[in-house]
Amino acid sequence: MNLFTRAASRRRPAPPTNPQLPHDLAAFAPGGGLPDPALAALTGEWMIDPAHSRIGFSVRHALVTTVRGAFTEYQSRLYFDGRNPARSRAEIILSTASVDTGVEQRDAHLTGRDFLDSAAYPRMRFTSTAVRLDGNDVYRMTGDLTIKDTTRPVDLELTYIGHVTDPFGYERVGFDGTTTINRSEWGLTYNQRLAEGGAMVSEKVRLQFDIAAIRTIPGG
Repeated sequence: MNLFTRAASRRRPAPPTNPQLPHDLAAFAPGGGLPDPALAALTGEWMIDPAHSRIGFSVRHALVTTVRGAFTEYQSRLYFDGRNPARSRAEIILSTASVDTGVEQRDAHLTGRDFLDSAAYPRMRFTSTAVRLDGNDVYRMTGDLTIKDTTRPVDLELTYIGHVTDPFGYERVGFDGTTTINRSEWGLTYNQRLAEGGAMVSEKVRLQFDIAAIRTIPGG
């Protein structure tokens, strides 16, 4: 069975099992601000629902347009602590070969040696290292982003969207997140120059996380 999957069944999905989180992700020191007491009920393990989530990116192309894409295959391990957000943590592992910009030729270039080199580096990884409450329903998650053989810290701003119980009885929670990175800092340096003097592909890449997560079953 493939490690990564987005396949959705027409039947009621089986409840997600409780993932084993990395033991080296220790609890973090409390952050600033006071969380909403109602969020305490959300404390626990969660998994991203790929059928209702998007982990994407956007980058300026040829100075005049923006190319958007997403990674369609990934794993996730999430823990949210509504009482003490500093104890929250996340790990997301993406298949680099699953990049999808809607243009097959462009996708092949992105997964080739000029960019992600999926044959040699089949995975990208984000692992959180600290979380703090930044404001009303806004969190700042710091973590290590690994692309190819380079790991560097990034700051991700997350906005809490809400919490519901769906018609099948599963608890769902939503977050939107974003950060901007300089791709050359991860060794993604390929480019072409334009006659006007600019770059064909911008160095700045905006990462976007539109997350719908499902609570996992303890001991499942």
